[in-house]
Amino acid sequence: MRRSEFLRAVEAEFGVRGGALVDDLILPAVGDRTAAQAIEAGVPPREVWLALCVEADVPEVRRHGVGRIEPRRA
Repeated sequence: MRRSEFLRAVEAEFGVRGGALVDDLILPAVGDRTAAQAIEAGVPPREVWLALCVEADVPEVRRHGVGRIEPRRA
């Protein structure tokens, strides 16, 4: 997962409150940092995404494959 995919996944899952979660919610799984701090510190976006999902109680079925751009249709 790239940083851009992480941001799309956050927007898709959390909508307008996504930015606040990324900036304010402390994630124990990534060193008691916010998602923004963890990514800035070099934690892979996929790991941060999964930690955010755990803390925000996102169902497992919505945790994988999100944030990807749909392939172009011919």
